[in-house]
Amino acid sequence: METKMVDILLHIGETTTHKDREALRNRLLAQQGVMAADYHDDKPHLMVIEYNPDVIDSVKFVDVAKQAGVHASLVGL
Repeated sequence: METKMVDILLHIGETTTHKDREALRNRLLAQQGVMAADYHDDKPHLMVIEYNPDVIDSVKFVDVAKQAGVHASLVGL
């Protein structure tokens, strides 16, 4: 059985520090169905998340960001 994987872009509304982005990345990676969450410090408002949509709904990523005190929105790839 193949695992379905898709990517989505999370746009972070606030200016965040590297430490803030690492904390958010770790929260996202802790979610079941998330395989990767990556960002680049030269584009601090963007994070790419690779996940299995059969396991987790992408709107959960906005909730996770909100719990971390960050406003975020989803951008499909």
